[in-house]
Amino acid sequence: MKIFGIGNALVDIMTSLESDSLLVTLNLPKGSMQIVNDKTIAKALEQTKGLKQSLASGGSAANTINGLANLGMETAFVGKVGNDELGNFFRSDMQKAGISPQLLLGKASTGTALALVSPDSERTFAVNLGAAIEMTAEDITTSLFEGYNYFHIEGYLVQNHSLIEKALKVAKASGLKVSLDLASYNVVESNLDFLQRMVKEYVDIVFANEEEAKAFTQKLPEEALDMLAEIAEIAVVKIGAKGSLIKKGNDKYSVGVVKANAIDTTGAGDLYASGFLYGLSKNLPLDTCGRIGAVLSGKVIEVMGPKMDEETWKMLKVNIAKVETGELSF
Repeated sequence: MKIFGIGNALVDIMTSLESDSLLVTLNLPKGSMQIVNDKTIAKALEQTKGLKQSLASGGSAANTINGLANLGMETAFVGKVGNDELGNFFRSDMQKAGISPQLLLGKASTGTALALVSPDSERTFAVNLGAAIEMTAEDITTSLFEGYNYFHIEGYLVQNHSLIEKALKVAKASGLKVSLDLASYNVVESNLDFLQRMVKEYVDIVFANEEEAKAFTQKLPEEALDMLAEIAEIAVVKIGAKGSLIKKGNDKYSVGVVKANAIDTTGAGDLYASGFLYGLSKNLPLDTCGRIGAVLSGKVIEVMGPKMDEETWKMLKVNIAKVETGELSF
């Protein structure tokens, strides 16, 4: 099975905060994702100098595709970067993971996502899209989808409705299973009617966390799950430390979490999607898919950023095999 993803190609700048006071100074609501201009990102980068930081190729869909590549699936990613050092870093970082980076070149510099990680591990994003925002519907061609079985797209692309709609339309017409991660509650709130139509018309698998599901349906998790499952083939609502809820037709599942020492929640939802889609590609039961997602999300929150090293992935594959056989259950 082969999976193809599209999203904002961003270089994540993971930053550990000593307190939440800087979020107030920068006018960034805790836990949100804010699109910021060049001036604001420059100010934020200046004020975070001296704090512990690391770089990783990121963006929600790119993180999900990275997880799938590490699980051995054949993957590709489409995004737009600048002709600069960060763009080169993004490309080489993906290639190292075994992903085929179908990267387009934009005029602006490569986008950055400043991830501000609070002491309680919650993350707040200040995102300057840079070249990523230059990706348009005209960049989407049928040939991109040829040979792939699954298509994964992030809700963060809603800055360009025509881009998302064309990508979804072409994917469906090409016979791919389409999965969408709703991305962020404020993204859902700002684009509610559009996203509701996209899910109803094109999406097979929809991922949402509790806040996103509430923004989408105005309901609490259980009812939100029911509403999402009425318009998509498979609905997943992640409810943090309580695990996740999954529904397809009349079949509903509740999946727990693995015990973890949370350091940084960046990438938790993205890696859950990796595990779930991996299980789905192997035709595993939906609750097993959810458990594989939980294994990955539970481990990624124990490290800074959305990436894990080779040794960690080896251990995860052992645990995933145990989930598949039923030896590991929770």
